[in-house]
Parts: sequence; C-alpha cells; structure tokens
Amino acid sequence: MTNPALTVVIPAHNEVAYLPRYLPTVLTSLERWEAASGELGEVIVVDNASTDATADMAASFGVQVINESVRNIGRVRNTGASAAQGGRLFFTDADVALPMEAISAAAAAMDAGAAGGAIPPLYTPKRLGARLLCAYWDHYRTTRGGTQGVAQFATAAAFQTVGGYREDLFMSEDVDFFARLTTHGRATDAPVEILDDLRVRPSTRRYDEWSSLRMLWWQNPVTARLRLGSSRMWRHWYETTVR
Repeated sequence: MTNPALTVVIPAHNEVAYLPRYLPTVLTSLERWEAASGELGEVIVVDNASTDATADMAASFGVQVINESVRNIGRVRNTGASAAQGGRLFFTDADVALPMEAISAAAAAMDAGAAGGAIPPLYTPKRLGARLLCAYWDHYRTTRGGTQGVAQFATAAAFQTVGGYREDLFMSEDVDFFARLTTHGRATDAPVEILDDLRVRPSTRRYDEWSSLRMLWWQNPVTARLRLGSSRMWRHWYETTVR
C-alpha cells in the first residue's frame, strides 16, 4: 500500500462538539488534493488529555487518533508530526474550517520549492469590538509578515531542520515557529509562502463569549510577549477556554 505523501495534524482538547462541524472541511480539502494529484494523504488528530468523547468522535470520521497527555500546544503538534508519514505537513486546529483549495494550494507551494507557509485566518465575530480587534491583528500580520498557527504548513524536512514547535512556550509558539521557518527558507533559497488569496475560517467562540476588554488584554502585541514559558500565566488559554 502506498504511504501517505501529506499529513494533516490537528490538536484537539475537548472538541467533541466542534469536530463534526469542522473536520469534514479538512477531509473534503484533502480528498480534492488526492483526486487531483493521485497521491494519498492522512489526517492525525492528537487527543490532548480530553475529558469528553473527542477521541471517539474523531475516530468515527476514519482518521488516525493518537494521544498526548501534556497540555502544551507545541508539544501536541510535534507529537502529531512525529507520527506523520507524509513528506508534507499541514497543521490546523479542530475548530477551523478549510476552503476546498487549502491543502491543494499548500501542497503546490511546497512542490514548487517552498519550505512551508501559511493560510491567513478570517474571523467573523459578532461584536464590533471583537471585529475591530481581528482587523487590527490582520493588519499587524500583513505589515510584519507573520501568521497564526490555525493553518501552517511545512515540508517534513524543513520542520525537522528547524526543530518543530518549541515546547517551552505556552503562547505565540506559532509565531516563533513561522519566524524560524522563514529564516531557514531564506538561508536555503526555499521561500515561505503566505497564501493570501485564501482564508481559513476559525470559530469565534472566544471572541463571542469573552468580553472585548478581556480579549484586548490577552490579544495585544505587548501581552502576547509576556512570560510565554509560564503555564500559569497562560492557564486561561488551556484550562478555562471556551468549549
């Protein structure tokens, strides 16, 4: 049997309510790439110490489910990458809807020589204050060349070379990874591509259920750099996040 040529890694903690809504978009995007390329892909859901039926729900879609008990997002993504068979890696979250073209576009970029890249998110929260905050971060990303971890991709070789995601960070590990991947790409003449003609659509659960003031406090360029290695500082993102 042919080994998978591309692996999608999805961290999941207590996502039983969200997987049925978002995982089918990943599978549809993967199937479209498989049909066009003639290659096979795989999806690995990393169950991160869930206390609900996340693992069973993911398995019901026919994807591979593995476990990671340590609550650290960098470690969870690295655990998924360690189990991956594909030479191309695509990282997304359990509450992110992918456009049909997402995986095909990411694979095409890597096939053309890119070390990796990302697809920017499009958040559509209900409240005006939250929408303005999202617009600010989109502008900040555009002007500084960064990106969020809701949809990042890399060749397995580049991922291994840069050391994957840092497991000593509890926040902004995606920004750090993308910066190191970009540096590696420049050094090896393998560009890192931000696919700005596409958008992934994450859920807006935090923006809709947390106050705008709370979101502003935790999502601004100053706070986003504070004590990133402190699990206590960022415990709300892990322990009390909206589900």
